[in-house]
Amino acid sequence: MTRKAVRDLVRPVKEGFLTGSANPYRRPDYEVRELFVMLAELAQMDMMEWCRYAFSQEPLYGKFTDEQRRLWMRKSLACGQEYCRIICKKYDSEDPVVLAQKMGLQVSYPELPEHADRVLFAEYRMPNKITIYLDSVNKAEKLLAQPEIQQIMTSALDIRKLLLAHELFHYIEDQYKKEIFTRTETVRVWSVGPFHNDSTMIALSEIAAMAFAKAMTQISYAPYLMDVLLVYGYSPKEASGFYEEILSYK
Repeated sequence: MTRKAVRDLVRPVKEGFLTGSANPYRRPDYEVRELFVMLAELAQMDMMEWCRYAFSQEPLYGKFTDEQRRLWMRKSLACGQEYCRIICKKYDSEDPVVLAQKMGLQVSYPELPEHADRVLFAEYRMPNKITIYLDSVNKAEKLLAQPEIQQIMTSALDIRKLLLAHELFHYIEDQYKKEIFTRTETVRVWSVGPFHNDSTMIALSEIAAMAFAKAMTQISYAPYLMDVLLVYGYSPKEASGFYEEILSYK
């Protein structure tokens, strides 16, 4: 892949792994930082410290306050953790690969997406298809082979299983859509007299999916670190930009 192709393809991981954001991407122009330095600092952040960053790509961001965001962050984290317990108990497994099989999902592992105009790491497609793209995984695994990176991320990290667990939650949302918090909680977008429009929030789904994946894989840090790790394999400069963006939301 050429340098120009990387510039054209790399988008925030939020568009692939995290939120599927429709917001236009503004390419950061930051100095390249060493990966282990960035990961070491980000690994110290607890899940609530990621609150503003987690909501940063929410299309309805301006419709609510910081207090509401913190409340929804806590409830979304609890939702992901709760459904991890429910699903693991129901199917008698804590392995996302086994769970996907038992739940009848079709999981594939191609190298790259076809006809994509951006880098994708993983995606869920209704009704029961999950795809993990190995190009990004393979690049990240080479980085994990470095002792200083391995020390931070630990042997608990299995990138394929983490990505699978995240997408698995989105399938679970569809199965429990009438009762799960991420689908039943809404915000009022507009109202005129007796008429109004309420909408769900993408951010709640992504936060809960992160909590679900963290609980299932038993990693000690927030899965949001993947924003930096996975992108670094394509462009250290882009990854450094995400790092600076994350810190700006602390």
